[in-house]
Amino acid sequence: MSHAIRLRLIGRVSYYVGWVALACGGLLQLNLAKTLFLAVNLTKRNMLEVSVVCFLICIASELRAHVVPGTE
Repeated sequence: MSHAIRLRLIGRVSYYVGWVALACGGLLQLNLAKTLFLAVNLTKRNMLEVSVVCFLICIASELRAHVVPGTE
């Protein structure tokens, strides 16, 4: 597995985890799943932080995958 393929895989996984965290934060904001998230001790701020970090990892991985390996 090449370096670029691994980075794209990491980017893709973190992208989807970020969307899931963002959707869960939205459900928590709308009080639709409040008891579920309180049971696992997650707050709206934690969900936002997870989604932002995942999107940043996704962007960094994609940008890094576009760099030609010989120019590092």
